[in-house]
Amino acid sequence: MTIIRPKIQLLDEKHKAQILLEAKNILETLGVYIENEQAIELLNSNGLNHKNSRFFLPSDLVDKCLGDVPSEIILYDRESEENLSLRDDNSYFNPGSAAMHILDDATYQRRKATTQDFIRFSKIVEQLKYIEAQSTALICNDIHIEAQDWHRLLICLTNCYKPIITGTFRKESFKIMRELLLACRLSEDDLARKPLAIFDAAPSPPLKWTDLTTQAIIDGAKSRIPVEFVSMPLGGANAPITLIGSITQICAENLAGIVISQLTARGAPLIWGGSPSMLDMKYGTPPMSAIESMMVNIGGVEMGKYLNMPTHAYMSVSDSMIPDTQAGLEAGMGILLGALAGINVNSGPGMLEFEITQSIEKLLIDNEIVGMVKRFLSGIEDYGKPFASDILQDYQKKEQLLTHPTTKKLFKTELFLPSSIINRMSYSMWKNSGEKSTRKRAMEEASKLIKKPPIKPIKEILRNELNKIASNYL
Repeated sequence: MTIIRPKIQLLDEKHKAQILLEAKNILETLGVYIENEQAIELLNSNGLNHKNSRFFLPSDLVDKCLGDVPSEIILYDRESEENLSLRDDNSYFNPGSAAMHILDDATYQRRKATTQDFIRFSKIVEQLKYIEAQSTALICNDIHIEAQDWHRLLICLTNCYKPIITGTFRKESFKIMRELLLACRLSEDDLARKPLAIFDAAPSPPLKWTDLTTQAIIDGAKSRIPVEFVSMPLGGANAPITLIGSITQICAENLAGIVISQLTARGAPLIWGGSPSMLDMKYGTPPMSAIESMMVNIGGVEMGKYLNMPTHAYMSVSDSMIPDTQAGLEAGMGILLGALAGINVNSGPGMLEFEITQSIEKLLIDNEIVGMVKRFLSGIEDYGKPFASDILQDYQKKEQLLTHPTTKKLFKTELFLPSSIINRMSYSMWKNSGEKSTRKRAMEEASKLIKKPPIKPIKEILRNELNKIASNYL
């Protein structure tokens, strides 16, 4: 029996209530800017006051819509097997989405990613034990811009069985992407009951839902495909410099998205989330892994949990350019804090440079960190009394405990056993094995993983169906 599940918390109940009240007041008095014509028609049909395209959302409507949002989303893999339960403090990890570059492991230089890069990336993600979901992690620059979003989904479905976090670049793409997902299910109802993918929808700060992202909410709601909000306040630039002010803005933007979704289809599945940052006043950059960014993320997630919704955040990224010491400390801190906060969907393993570069080496290193953190989350086990005295009494007889029954029985449970990426050798062993850096060991591990057969190979009939759909739009 685990004694306690380790947790972390930044907001008390009093401040959560105050933040929610102010966020609802912001929507009622300042309003939210809506670009999408379908959403405007929807809000008008519900008699909402507006000034041009700025709509004012009454608190009672927000409360009503909140009451319709499901408190749990269960994701299934490509083979329709139950995979992830997004509820309570269950914490899962996936690579973040839509990086423009990949860090070339031969030249150590970033470059535009290609289809072959993403195929390799996806095949490696499938082999990683602690990265439970995949994502449309890279933009394939060798693909025409009009096909880039759905083409990434095609690569994911073809090369990895795990649930997917994705999103659209064009409104027209949702139909194609939905068609690809339907190929993996028996019917539209089957896809709704066994969702395979989550679609991101990001408001533009402050308090604006654009034509594209609003359409993602509407399309997801109509199809009962989960939509994940990614609120992106930049503290000191387009959001308050105070952490609590940025958290309040996240809350208001998410609430507006909830209203659009639930007015479209009551009970549509949603995930409360964000990817906030605080403006670096020295360089003018948006550091996603600044400690304050992490704090805003956790505070924002606590508001989602306060409202009994599944949650998401970018909590395992690094702002470094390469998988160096900075990348390790930032990703390690983010992964641990995200897990302790009980964030359901943690995005970012592998990501560098303000979320615009992916690195396979960092992805593998982050996988090890996630494994360690999951061991931490499992807590301390109580096997019954006495805790140590009997074992120590046996030590008196043999002066060692390596062969003790409890050691042999429990060492695989009590100890996290990392891969060869993590160095626990003695100095002489390390010297004799080539004095390899962590990054070098990760590169070697990647070479091994890419040669492994798929854990769940795609059925040929499904591959052909996916390719047939794709050929209709190329």
